[in-house]
Amino acid sequence: MSTHRRSGKVLLGPFESLRARLPAVAALLAAFAGTPIAQAQSTDGYHAIQILPVVVDTASYTSRLTLRNPAPNLSLTVEALYLPASGTSQSGPLSCGTFQVFAVKTFESLRTVHMRVGALPQFPTNALKYNLTWSTDGLINEYCNPCEAIHQNERREVLPLEGLEHFSLDGITYEAFNTSGGLGTLCDTLEGKVETLNYKTVRYPGHRDLIKLLVEDLRLGQRRHILKDVLETSVPMTKQDVVLIFVTVSGMREGHLTQESYAKKIYNGRIGETEQSAIQITTAAGICAMVDLLRDGKLRSKGFVRQEDASLSEFVMNRFGRAYA
Repeated sequence: MSTHRRSGKVLLGPFESLRARLPAVAALLAAFAGTPIAQAQSTDGYHAIQILPVVVDTASYTSRLTLRNPAPNLSLTVEALYLPASGTSQSGPLSCGTFQVFAVKTFESLRTVHMRVGALPQFPTNALKYNLTWSTDGLINEYCNPCEAIHQNERREVLPLEGLEHFSLDGITYEAFNTSGGLGTLCDTLEGKVETLNYKTVRYPGHRDLIKLLVEDLRLGQRRHILKDVLETSVPMTKQDVVLIFVTVSGMREGHLTQESYAKKIYNGRIGETEQSAIQITTAAGICAMVDLLRDGKLRSKGFVRQEDASLSEFVMNRFGRAYA
């Protein structure tokens, strides 16, 4: 069990050059610079009771506790109780409720891995239902370059802007279609281990058809400098965005075909004194969490390290990675 508390210290030294190049990364690092990580040990000798002293020096205080389940096959029941120190306005203990820390069960074999991700404006107003939130060159590459996938146990390239599908999340309808680059090294990692693996970009309905008109019918995919000028001249930027992540995995577990899904929406917000977009927060959180894991010895210090080499539980429990929790 660990607790994290933010510090108002200013980031100095070698990270200053990083601040200039990657403001979101630097702001996130600055917000947590010097943050102490307190490890609590069992206080009853039987690993059943943990006492965490919390010093409160303001009228309003929120403390976030992260609990790690040490038993991978057993769920834990946690009963929390707040015991005020003498001299406080609260005269007696406060019950904090009971909650479960569930066991994490893995698949014995994988059948499908579907990844759907999109950086979207919260308030779309144009025909594309889109605003620029990151590199225009990177966006065009997604729309124009071949896409990796695994289909029927075979690794192959598929066409961008194809494979259109629709789904709903939180009462909102989205579309998704093939784009390049989203799988990273997953095809290398899962080749021979999964029947179907694919990645699609999420947009509001109708976006794909208009982009296909520009890229294919008007052949701007072959004149990318013109497409870039059209987008940057006509489509406004915004920091009022949301990053949508929707991953579905199916496979065999304990003799049954089982499906699990992960859905998350991450919104723009403030880091320190700076307003950051959702795409900046998620990008910075991913980078900083991996640096933390490397520093803590939880990643290999030599050779090529893939993103999927990191433990998901350790990643989302990290002070930066918890943006994805």
